Amino acid sequence: CSCLTPHVLLKTLGYMDRFTDIMVKGPASGKLFCADKLLEDALDQLLKSSPGMSSEERDRHLVVQRQADAFTSEEIDKLLVQYECKGPSGEAYGKSFPFNLMFKTSIGPKGTSVKCLRPETAQGLFVNFRRLLDLNAQKMPFAAAQIGLGFRNEIAPRSGLLRVREFTMAEIEHFVNPSDKSHPNFSSISSVPLTLFPRENQLSTGKTTTVSAGEAVKSSLINNETLAYFMARTQLYMIKLGMDPQRLRFRQHLTTEMAHYACDCWDLEIESSYGWVECVGHADRACYDLEVHSKATKTAMTATVKFDKAVAKEIAKLKFDRKVLGKVFKKDQRVVSGILEGLAEDWADFEPIAKALEEKGEVEIEGGYKVTKDMLTITKASKMVHEVKFTPSVIEPSFGMGRILYSLLEHSFSQREADEQRCVMKFNPLVAPYKCAVLPISSNAECNAVVDSIATELMEENFSTRVDKSTAALGRRYARVDEIGIPFAITVDFDTLKDATVTLRERDSMTQIRLPKRDVVALVHDFVHSKITWEDAMEKYPVVRVDDGEGGAVTVPDDGAKVVVEGKFSRPAKKINC
Repeated sequence: CSCLTPHVLLKTLGYMDRFTDIMVKGPASGKLFCADKLLEDALDQLLKSSPGMSSEERDRHLVVQRQADAFTSEEIDKLLVQYECKGPSGEAYGKSFPFNLMFKTSIGPKGTSVKCLRPETAQGLFVNFRRLLDLNAQKMPFAAAQIGLGFRNEIAPRSGLLRVREFTMAEIEHFVNPSDKSHPNFSSISSVPLTLFPRENQLSTGKTTTVSAGEAVKSSLINNETLAYFMARTQLYMIKLGMDPQRLRFRQHLTTEMAHYACDCWDLEIESSYGWVECVGHADRACYDLEVHSKATKTAMTATVKFDKAVAKEIAKLKFDRKVLGKVFKKDQRVVSGILEGLAEDWADFEPIAKALEEKGEVEIEGGYKVTKDMLTITKASKMVHEVKFTPSVIEPSFGMGRILYSLLEHSFSQREADEQRCVMKFNPLVAPYKCAVLPISSNAECNAVVDSIATELMEENFSTRVDKSTAALGRRYARVDEIGIPFAITVDFDTLKDATVTLRERDSMTQIRLPKRDVVALVHDFVHSKITWEDAMEKYPVVRVDDGEGGAVTVPDDGAKVVVEGKFSRPAKKINC
């Protein structure tokens, strides 16, 4: 879908009015600042500079900090004064005001068509809902996914990939029947433990709770099965990427910070050096988007559920007094009657209107129209139906790809215990940019030919492969591949030329095994696809203890595995002919 979105579409959906951040202006410089970030920083400084503060007072300040981006302009103004937030000049900030995050642009030579760079990819899927439903043969539920660029006019971009104005998003829109938000595969993840930070805890204890996905739905902590299903699947995905499970949590949005389109929302937050960072949003958008698009375009955005046998449905039968309607609403009388007739298709939707008319004699309906009791006669009735039309609800997981990538880099970074200067990126083999390195012990033609043949076999398996034929010590070359996260390294040495065997090194443990050259590519394939573990390979093939020439002799645990000590790698005094 296009990155350009018509201004009228975003205006209709409420983005132009509600998609805002609150900012303040520096008193002397006139520089603009994000108000909630100033408040968070002020509270951080207060807590850091007051080690003797009582736990009760500290908890009270932390509750304020956790709500920083949920306060209104008036509340932010009071808190900035209370916590003595001042500009660089020492003067207080000016009054806060909302700042819209949309990027506007003009289209065409005359600039008469106004559009905005999209703040999310979702709307391209919503406006194409009818096509997507046809593509799925009118069956519900179904999902559509999209990855692309999003744009938000951030007040203060910072923190590398974490807060930027242009970013890559991946979103899933899962369309469900609003009266049945169960998921057919929920049982497969119902036992997955989730670390949850509900809104009640954010405003009180500040502690998380760990419960299974099934128990969270059963206790209504999470709104429905489909929402919990995607939360659990997201967590499993992050762990598979290589995230630390102890540094993942789901934080529920406070009522005051909930997006205008959502009825429940949980953010997957990942802990990094920047604190807890929102990386994936999980929102139950209800029927908001499709209903707004339907009303604006006068196009039905509905799906159908069919029954094997006809079922009774309670409806409202309406008889209008057209004279009274015409006198009050004039040309809008058909609009008013259409709204009422639409609600009358289901007694559950119409019942609040019927009660209001009975008790108060009048009721205000959608569009601001005031309907009185004398305008219509209402009769509760029942009819047999074979199908029911409904506007689908949407469950949306929304992934911030840049934030996920940055978090993965942090979680993967480590240092060798024996030498802090040796840094290692411990990427899971599945996501490592390079899967394997191939290193010759010697630069002679025979070794290089074997190296090239192994590299070719690896690349034929679609594995990114790095070949290092430099004359640096082997240990230094191992350190190089560790720094860029290559999980495995194949070394071609002089024994390779004798018996066609090579050594395979595992990055994290630095242990090596010797195996036939013909087996090595298939073994790397199995490692990458998690079909075998390194421990399994150590039982199958002999483990070798190698001095890598950099003082990095590898210690092999005494676990009964066959160990072959190969000594120090070095060039022979004379060329070996094979």
